[in-house]
Amino acid sequence: MVEVFVTLFVIMDPVGTVPIFLSLTSGRSVDHARRAAWQAVTVSFFVIVVFAVFGQGILDYLSISLPALQCAGGLLLLLVALELLTGKDDQPLAANGGNVALVPLGTPLLAGPGAIVATMVFARRVDTFGDLDAVALGIVGVHLVLWLAMRFSLPILKLIRESGVMLVTRIAGLLLSAIAVQMVADAVRAFVEQ
Repeated sequence: MVEVFVTLFVIMDPVGTVPIFLSLTSGRSVDHARRAAWQAVTVSFFVIVVFAVFGQGILDYLSISLPALQCAGGLLLLLVALELLTGKDDQPLAANGGNVALVPLGTPLLAGPGAIVATMVFARRVDTFGDLDAVALGIVGVHLVLWLAMRFSLPILKLIRESGVMLVTRIAGLLLSAIAVQMVADAVRAFVEQ
């Protein structure tokens, strides 16, 4: 359980998610932000569980390699990062009635290619009910920490005010773009090594 929890904690990065969460939910009510935190964690949990159980079968059926999945996730994150860096408040997702809790927060930020691949690897190693319990508890535990981090980041929003949110948004955009570029670079490296 500890190995699963620590691995997913490092990959999903609850602390690093907070500035991105604050940026994507700024200008909305506290109730909306709380709902977004809950929805993002629920979506992430659902995606991780589906890929833990059916992941390899889904990728095999669609003839998708893990590097292709990773590259797609990186490109999607890069688009979101560019919107944060350029200061576009009228995000296409919000304008079209989209929900930022689903995309990009729930997936690919929380339940991204790294977390999906790690979960699939842990799921392959399950031989006993004890192993299954350890994987399940690790997944549930990291999602609980993710929810707590986003849920209790809202008082920070009141403290830093609008100018602080703008600064956090630009920093989050920069960090998110670096994560996205790294994901694409790792995918390209994996494609070359195949």
